[in-house]
Amino acid sequence: MESQGIRKNSTLICAPLMADSVEEIVVQMNRAKSSGADLVEIRLDSLKNFNPVEDVQSLIKQCPLPTLFTYRPTWEGGQYDGDEKSRLDVLHYVMESGADYIDVELKAVEEFNNSMRGKKPAKCKLIVSSHNYQYTPSIEDLGNLVAAIQASGADIVKIATTALDITDVARVFQITVHSQAPIIAMVMGERGLMSRILCPKFGGYLTFGALDSGIISAPGQPTIADLLNLYNFRQIGPDTKIFGIIGKPVGHSKSPILYNEAFREIGFNGIYVHLLVDDIANFFRTYSSTDFSGFSCTIPHKESALKCCDEVDSVAESIGAVNCIIRRSNGKLFGCNTDYVGAISAIEDGLRGSDHINSAAGSPLSGKLFVVIGAGGAGKALAYGAKEKGARVVIANRTYERAKELADTIGGHALSISELDNFRPESHMILANTTSIGMQPKIDETPISKEALKSYELVFDAIYTPKITRLLREADECGAKIVTGVEMFVGQAYEQYERFTGLPAPKELFNKIMSNY
Repeated sequence: MESQGIRKNSTLICAPLMADSVEEIVVQMNRAKSSGADLVEIRLDSLKNFNPVEDVQSLIKQCPLPTLFTYRPTWEGGQYDGDEKSRLDVLHYVMESGADYIDVELKAVEEFNNSMRGKKPAKCKLIVSSHNYQYTPSIEDLGNLVAAIQASGADIVKIATTALDITDVARVFQITVHSQAPIIAMVMGERGLMSRILCPKFGGYLTFGALDSGIISAPGQPTIADLLNLYNFRQIGPDTKIFGIIGKPVGHSKSPILYNEAFREIGFNGIYVHLLVDDIANFFRTYSSTDFSGFSCTIPHKESALKCCDEVDSVAESIGAVNCIIRRSNGKLFGCNTDYVGAISAIEDGLRGSDHINSAAGSPLSGKLFVVIGAGGAGKALAYGAKEKGARVVIANRTYERAKELADTIGGHALSISELDNFRPESHMILANTTSIGMQPKIDETPISKEALKSYELVFDAIYTPKITRLLREADECGAKIVTGVEMFVGQAYEQYERFTGLPAPKELFNKIMSNY
């Protein structure tokens, strides 16, 4: 179902249809209509037995949506490898038969115009296209290309380039914003994904959305369902703020699901996208506009992101990593670390249970003995967070020296993991595992014996594959409260959401969204 809400833009969603037979394309047309597409692109070059006179009439007559016909030759990335005059004759016939749009390649448009002799039907709009499957040209070359397409008599300009780096998209956005003619402009490949999602913000005429994932007519094409329901495509306007998750890899991240659904629910004018970034410093240099308002940061960029910030929160500075970056109104970047907040707040909520102690009454961690397993980035984050909440912190690590180094930094005590089983100075302790012990595929492993777990009031595991690790299962059997890595993911998103929007996080909604995953 198409997401509800007032449509803020006139950018169209076009479903590209490719099939062996006219019958299959007719089935796809009806699916495109029910999926929420505004028009369909019929790829004539995909048909196996194509009879132009009968098939074109049949397709136009049966289509429930406006039609765009493309008959793409192999030299422009299509499947037609026959005679050029025959191809152009078919496109003339399509125009005369009542199509709404046809797509003619820039390299062929002069010949097409000459053979048409000025007999262009008023109803049919001419899209003149250029595809670059190797790279994205310079801004100057793109400008010249658009001027050449406009000069060819195009009603609508279409350019498609290839992203070798996410910064290539910036040049195409610049061209789109300044185009004097209606323009379809996209950057192919995963690094170019945001060009397809954000085109309504920059004034693009249409974007392409596939009927099914995996069945695409160009690399990096999202589905219609994702455009409408994941990315809230209809609600994107010129003043929509852009947020996103910076990572490599990044396509697996569930963050866009979480933020975009929350943005839609409260009517916040923002869009959250996947950002596949190779060089984070180059990314921030390129996207310096305040339109790019906030970012989540994941592996492998958390440490280098800190160096890109103009200002860093003291805890993130101490931890040595940021996972949330806000662009201030003056363009400066502020970095903070909500990973530790996510874990600590999830642990605090677990301790409060159903009592809902007012946060003004202080943290339920205050005075508790808090044992952190692991002295890496996540271990550091949790140790700092627990200390800040007034807990007494113990670090247990495979190598005692690393545990000692972290313990000395934050004013805690150190152990080696092998000592944990006999470490029971008091009851009602808190345990937080930040190592990969127990993660898939080694789900039978655990960092501590079940017997030792009896001294703990609450056990947290940062792992979320599986959601319930052996450590958590055994802690639960011993009567301890347990907190999962999924709760940490949701918890770290609360503060990011509040920093992004200036509004309180919709915690119940976040939990509801993530309960489906």
